[in-house]
Amino acid sequence: MGDGRTGKDGDRRLGRRALIVGGAAAAVGTAALARDELSHLWWRLPGVEKPRVEGAVDFRGARWVAASPANLRRADRPDDYVIDRVIIHVTQGGYRSAVRAFQNAGHGAAAHYIVRRDGGVTQMIRELDVAFHAGNRAYNERSVGIEHEGFVEDASSFTDAMYEASARLTAAICGRYGMAVDREHVIGHVQVPGTDHTDPGPHWDWGRYMGLVRRARTARA
Repeated sequence: MGDGRTGKDGDRRLGRRALIVGGAAAAVGTAALARDELSHLWWRLPGVEKPRVEGAVDFRGARWVAASPANLRRADRPDDYVIDRVIIHVTQGGYRSAVRAFQNAGHGAAAHYIVRRDGGVTQMIRELDVAFHAGNRAYNERSVGIEHEGFVEDASSFTDAMYEASARLTAAICGRYGMAVDREHVIGHVQVPGTDHTDPGPHWDWGRYMGLVRRARTARA
């Protein structure tokens, strides 16, 4: 047993110790946050350039046509940003007009892929880079965007060949990043917070599409 003075000294020592421990924990947390932020800022440093293989694609069979660098942000995903979404879009136009738009530096937007009516797949941005396609920065950073040739109001835009090719592409993306094949991880542009887009629209058959994605995912597995 100690007297009151010893108890107060003990309380003071415990208080100082708590401050030291708390300060150390805060420092560790701050260092972790700083490290995370530096990983996101890495691409902004002058002269930094991650090696790229010209014309390389992430999906076998895709054709490479580069988008304007103004419509994307260089990154090192999934190391700097986790990829946990596939976002389905519709071009509201033909394939060639979509390619021209994504190659236009003033357009301000582009998706990683375009799927044509005939099932052809074109990749315009590497999956490791952030494409400006969702109209929401956080969703851009964490997603892969797939455009589909056609119009939301025209059901005939969405052909069998398109559904099947797109499903194989989405299944490959889900497998590559360990995503579940469900409507939480495969979403329409209309579901992105803050967007004013309605694609893929009422004629996109989600039930059919997700069934094809699951079948393709099982086949790949």
